[in-house]
Amino acid sequence: MRMKKKQMKMHDMNRTGIIRQYDLGSPAVKGGIGLIYILCIAIAIISMFPAIWVFLASFKDLKEFARQPTILPESYDLSKFADTWNKLDFGKFYLNSFISVLGSAVCAVLFNGLTAFGISMLRPKGYKIIRALIMWSLLIPATVSIVPLYLNISSLGLRGSFLPLWLSMGANAFYVVLFKQFFDNFPVSLVEAARLDGCNDLQIFYRIVLPMSKGIVAVVIIYAINAAWSDFLLPYLVLNQSGNETVMVRLFMFRNGRTTDVDMIRAVALAIVPPILLFLFCSRMITRSVMQGGIKE
Repeated sequence: MRMKKKQMKMHDMNRTGIIRQYDLGSPAVKGGIGLIYILCIAIAIISMFPAIWVFLASFKDLKEFARQPTILPESYDLSKFADTWNKLDFGKFYLNSFISVLGSAVCAVLFNGLTAFGISMLRPKGYKIIRALIMWSLLIPATVSIVPLYLNISSLGLRGSFLPLWLSMGANAFYVVLFKQFFDNFPVSLVEAARLDGCNDLQIFYRIVLPMSKGIVAVVIIYAINAAWSDFLLPYLVLNQSGNETVMVRLFMFRNGRTTDVDMIRAVALAIVPPILLFLFCSRMITRSVMQGGIKE
C-alpha cells in the first residue's frame, strides 16, 4: 500500500496541469472535464466541417452538385480528381508552390536564425535598438508594407521570380522572436568552447548552434511551409502572368475563367491537402516546442 501511495505521489508530481490525480475523485471535477471534452469535440467538428464538405462535394458531378443539396455524394470516384488535375494542369502549379515553399523554409531558418543569433548571443553595439525595432515591427500590419515592398521588387527587376518570396520569408520578425527565445537559454559554455577551438561566429552558428536547435528549427520550418503555401497576395503581385504562379494564385485565376464549380471545388480540395498532411504529422512537434518555449528553467 505504501509503495502504491508513493507511486501515485510521484505520478502526481510529474503532472504539470492544473488538475491533479486526486482531483479526479471528485464528481464535480469529472463533470467539468466531461463538459470540456464535449466543448472541444464540438469546436473541432465545427472547424473541420468546411474542409470535410469540400472533400465530399468534390466527388459529385455537375448535375449532382446542382440538383441534390446533400452532403454525402452518390459515389466516391477518385478518377474525377485525376481528370481535374489534368484538365487544369495542376501539376505545374504544384511544382511552383513546392519551389516557393522550399526556398522560403531555407531562408526562414538561415536569415531569421542568424539575426536572432546576433541579438541573443553576439550582442554587438546597438543590438538593443535592433531588438526594439524587430519587436515594434510586429505591431505593423503586413498589408501596410505591401506597396513599398512591391515597388522595391519592381525597381530591382525581380517580378516573375521566386526570389522576393524567399527573401520576404527570411525577414520575419515572428520567426526572429521564436529563435531568440530559444537561443536565450542556449548553453554559453558550448559557444565559449567553440571560440577556444578557433571557430568564428558563422562557424559557431552553423556547426554548434543550428545542429543543437533542431526543435525550434523544425517549428519555424513548419510555420514557414504553411505560410508560404497559403500566401496569395505577394505571389499574385510578383508571379502573376509569369508562368511561375503558385497553387493559390492559380485558384484565383480559375475562379475568373471558364472552370465549372465542381472543378473549382476539386481544385480547392487538392490545394488544401498539403497543409492538412503537414498538420497531421507535425501537430505534436508544434505543441511540444511551444510548451518547452513557455517553460523557463
